[in-house]
Order: sequence, then structure tokens, then C-alpha cells
Amino acid sequence: MRTAVILIFSWIIVGIVGSAEQIPSIHGKTLLFLILSGAATGASWLCYFRALQLGDINKVVPIDKSSTVLTILLALVFLGEGISLPKGAAVAAIAAGIFLMIEKKDVKETKTTGKGSWMLYAAGSAFFASLTAILGKIGISGVESNLGTAIRTVVVLIMAWLMVFVTGKQKEVKHIEKKELVFICLSGIATGASWLFYYRALQDGPASVVAPIDKLSVLVTVVFSYFVFGEKLSAKAMLGLALLTAGTVAMAVL
Repeated sequence: MRTAVILIFSWIIVGIVGSAEQIPSIHGKTLLFLILSGAATGASWLCYFRALQLGDINKVVPIDKSSTVLTILLALVFLGEGISLPKGAAVAAIAAGIFLMIEKKDVKETKTTGKGSWMLYAAGSAFFASLTAILGKIGISGVESNLGTAIRTVVVLIMAWLMVFVTGKQKEVKHIEKKELVFICLSGIATGASWLFYYRALQDGPASVVAPIDKLSVLVTVVFSYFVFGEKLSAKAMLGLALLTAGTVAMAVL
């Protein structure tokens, strides 16, 4: 339902900036990579939730979060954004920061269904999440960024509802409370705005820098959680946040 709100929001922005008239002139290659980017997002979601069904969250989350580092590495190698020792050190700092910020959750029982297959799904989640940025970078370069974001959101919406029907959750839509629906809509608008900024940034800047900067949204989340929910980070998580921030700043200036 959030993705439906994102879709509406993104196409409203397309209407405001007047880029819809570019649709007939979009190159086939550009359209293909936008579709593949949206499909990668959906595939990442499918793999992630399947991994959570089969394995412990403590094991799944660290693998999924590695997508940020994988995105940087893929961008440096395949998008020709350059590899150097300082950048390698920055990537290592980001990886260490992400690992330290992952808090262990209370898991009552270890799931054994599927045995080791959860790891394949978790790895698939990280892989497809990293492909989202790489494919998006290639696709967004040939079209107005707001229009490109709106087009790929169509694919994400299809993938999201495919997941809903596969898991048999479509009947729960009518049971959503009005208050929850309001926050879902507000969350969708916030996500839509984030995506519009993110893909405009990808269009103008290197993916190896944009991806980690995007993850610095955790800074806002930490501050918000502290003042609104009274949540505090552990010393380990604070160290991880410092490393993540330092590594990201280093990637931006190197």
C-alpha cells in the first residue's frame, strides 16, 4: 500500500515538472534498465522476507545490510568510479560501522525449516538490493530523473503486490485501521520524496558515493528515535555510527 502511494506521488511530481511528454522518446535501453532496477527492488524484498521466514533475524539482517558495501564495490568496478587504497579503507569503515550498528534481537526459537537455504535468500536480498542502485544509475542517466523514478515505481508496485498475493495477505487490506492507513500514506509520501532525491543524485553523482550517503538517513532516525521514543544506542552502536559516518564522508571527498 505504501508503494501505491509512492506511485501516485511520483507521477504527480512528473505532472508538475512536465516530463511526461518525454515518454514516447525514451530509449529502449533506458526503459529496460529502469524496469530491471524496479524488478531488482522487488526481488530483493521477496528474498529478504523469505530469508526471515527460514532463518534467524540475527543472521539474516547482517547479510542483507551488506548490500551497501556491495553496491559501492560494484560501482567502483563496473561503473568505472575508480578503486584506490583510501577508498578501500573508507569501504572497510562503512562495513565495520554497519556490522556494529546491527543490534541482536530476541529470537525465541531457531528456525530449521529450509535448513541452509535462508542464507541463499539473504545473499539474494543483498545482491538484488545492490543491483537496484547500479541498474538505476544506468537507466536514470537517459531520462528526466522524476520520470525515471515514476516508471521504475510501477514495476516495484507490481512486484510488491505479487508478494502480497504469493503470501496470501491481500484479504488483510480491509482490516487496516484508519490511523494506520494515514501513517502508511505519510510514510509512502516520505519514501516517494526520498526516491526522487535519490535517483536525481544517482543521475548527477557516482553511485559509490550516493549509496552510502543515502544510508546516513540513520543519523536522522537515531535523533528522532531518541527524542520521540526515548530509544538510546549502545556504546557499540554509537561506535558503528561514527565509523559509518566517517567512511561515508571519506567516500564523498576522496
